[in-house]
Amino acid sequence: MYFRSQINAAIEGSEARKSRIDAQIADLRSMLSSARVEASVNAPARATTRRKMSAAARKRIGDAQRKRWAVSKGSASAKEAVKPRRKLSAAGRANIVAALKKRWAANKSGLAVAKKAAPKKSASKQAGPRKVTTKAA
Repeated sequence: MYFRSQINAAIEGSEARKSRIDAQIADLRSMLSSARVEASVNAPARATTRRKMSAAARKRIGDAQRKRWAVSKGSASAKEAVKPRRKLSAAGRANIVAALKKRWAANKSGLAVAKKAAPKKSASKQAGPRKVTTKAA
């Protein structure tokens, strides 16, 4: 068992170490706060320049943001701002159909020629017995 005097001496030593550590922490904090003040005083206003944005770009961004807000609020102006979907004319549709039919005809005739040139092989007659290979470990 420890004697009271030894315990009291340990407490006093610990308190002395604690007070030294507290003083060191206070010194470091004062250096940190003065460094902040010095940095803000000595630093230039802005180290890098900001990118310039054209007025047209700012307008586009603002219009888009206003449109998003209008949609989220559900106002009538947002519904009007949405562009109507484009419709395909009858002549355009006819052109697409004609091009598809032409492509299908070309593919069909090309496939028919390919089928006649190479007869289909039967997999069951061509395949022989399987060879099992094992690797030596």
